[in-house]
Amino acid sequence: MQNQTSPLILSFGAADPAGASGVQADLAVFSALSCTGTAVTTALLIGDSAGVEDLQDIDPDWVADQARVLLEDMTMAAFKVGAITNIEQVAAIAEILSDYPDAPLVLDPFSSRLPQPPEDDAEDLLTALRQLLIPQATVVMLSQVELGRLAETWREAGEDTLESDVEHLLALGCEFVLVTGTASGNAGDPAAPNTLANTLYGADGVISHDAWQHLAGPFIGAGGTLSAAMTAFMARGADAPEAVAAAQEYTVGALAHAQRYGMGKFVPNRFFHLQSAEDMQ
Repeated sequence: MQNQTSPLILSFGAADPAGASGVQADLAVFSALSCTGTAVTTALLIGDSAGVEDLQDIDPDWVADQARVLLEDMTMAAFKVGAITNIEQVAAIAEILSDYPDAPLVLDPFSSRLPQPPEDDAEDLLTALRQLLIPQATVVMLSQVELGRLAETWREAGEDTLESDVEHLLALGCEFVLVTGTASGNAGDPAAPNTLANTLYGADGVISHDAWQHLAGPFIGAGGTLSAAMTAFMARGADAPEAVAAAQEYTVGALAHAQRYGMGKFVPNRFFHLQSAEDMQ
């Protein structure tokens, strides 16, 4: 008998029957990157590799109890927060995570796979994320579109640039902001065709700007793969910029070797680097 030696990670997110997103996908990434994953379910999905038809929220008390029982038994090296469906869940998770300020936290709360809540509920949810979870995050990951939607909860006239929105998030207390899908060209150079870029911001401004060749897809779970990989690398001791760089390399490989399970979208192959060429044919 041996004590647990690989880093433990706790992921909060939806349960996806297809295993393409949510906590099932996170657990696969953690395992592939030599970590041990645990999970707290925030929603039950009805869906396949093409899309999600419906979801059932998990009661916030159940969310909190799932986490507290695990945390009384185990010591986590890092946390990831994925899709959250209501403000009560945000409050419950934020209260729990406030007891673990020294463990890295990756916040990736948006998912295009999930049905969008009514407009009023969506605004309340975004406000709760901004007030309760973003200040605790090591890295907040979101696309330009998601950043713009979040920024509508605080913007005033004339404050509508990506940089000013990122500065606002950093001022709330998070350490880094990773914006995906930014312009791929470097300063003074035209954007290369068919490339996408991710830009990491910190207190001193832009830390890294990484352009990647756009892959046709369509994919499901690409963003969640990136945020889960970041969490795993930080759980293993990397600082946030190192973890972001390594996670991007890993995600590009997972997408390049993606597989189509059924009639829907391609699912990232999270174990591609552990398989032989024959296995992936």
